[in-house]
Amino acid sequence: MTRRTFIARGAAALGAASIAAPAAAQSGPTVSWRLASSFPKSLDTIYGAAETVARRVAAATGGRFQIKVFAAGEIVPPFSVVDAVQNGTVECAHTAPYYFYGKDPTFAFACAVPFGLNARQQNAWMQHGGGLELTREFMKDYGIVNFPAGNTGAQMGGWFRKEIKTLEDLKGLKFRIGGFGGAVLSKLGVVPQQIAAGDIYPALEKGTIDAAEWIGPYDDEKLGFFKVARNYYYPGFWEGSTEIDLFVGEKALAALPPEYRAILEAACHEANVSMLARYDAMNPAALKRLIAGGARIVPFPNEVLVACWRAANELFDETSAANPRFKKVYESYRRFRDEQVQWSAVAEHRFESFAISAQRAGRN
Repeated sequence: MTRRTFIARGAAALGAASIAAPAAAQSGPTVSWRLASSFPKSLDTIYGAAETVARRVAAATGGRFQIKVFAAGEIVPPFSVVDAVQNGTVECAHTAPYYFYGKDPTFAFACAVPFGLNARQQNAWMQHGGGLELTREFMKDYGIVNFPAGNTGAQMGGWFRKEIKTLEDLKGLKFRIGGFGGAVLSKLGVVPQQIAAGDIYPALEKGTIDAAEWIGPYDDEKLGFFKVARNYYYPGFWEGSTEIDLFVGEKALAALPPEYRAILEAACHEANVSMLARYDAMNPAALKRLIAGGARIVPFPNEVLVACWRAANELFDETSAANPRFKKVYESYRRFRDEQVQWSAVAEHRFESFAISAQRAGRN
């Protein structure tokens, strides 16, 4: 092949590629959004999911749809992003919906509730069990459309200065935990503290709080909690998974061309899958490093888990009686959870429990 023929064929291929490019990338309008994250840049996985969304929508539209991501506090405080979306300060936010438990506990179902669904089950409920329709119906009152855009998987129970051996050890404990989990633990005497990620370490170091939970080994190592609290408890029963959502203002979404909305939804789906995969990939090595650094990996006593289970179900019933919107979503969530537990106990549980025991026994 001559050089001239090679260049000609290359030019023809490029021309064909431009013709085949999506119409949105060729002739769509220029759109610029601002995204307020509830997370700091240092937490590359949970913050990075918002960057994944921004990167994908730009690539799929030939740069015509741009989303600029702002870390927690750069535009608004991490727990004020809902207000920022509502009043149009930003077009969208990337956040943990249960941060807004104080506005209405129903927000938690788009994120995590105690002894709730794991990550796969949460995705199943949202995508095929009516969860997305129910949570969007609820959030319509706030002028928000939610898109699942991340999940942490099951979380750890947190870092404690002192050991938790009995229920008595929980009384008066100042614990960085928010949302539904904090409300459950308060029934057992815990004093919940909702503190943004960047402020947790100094509060724990100074003794302003006695314990703190965040996500799991990979992020917790970055935040340095093991330096000031050695007892690392598990599991975080209040977060069998934690869905992170993109909250989009209704008006901003309505103004998007249909192609752009489809691209945005696909980008959020990618972020939802990739965040969980990254945490699953990064947590094992981080846990080994934490143990090597002196962390003590400790299970919550069964007495504590049983008491929390009872307190959680009491709170579900109390909240359902007082809040019709919560009750409507909870009834769907509970039915789905109960069916998932029955199914998981058959195949998944037997598979995983045997694999764990076989590996620990050193069977080849």
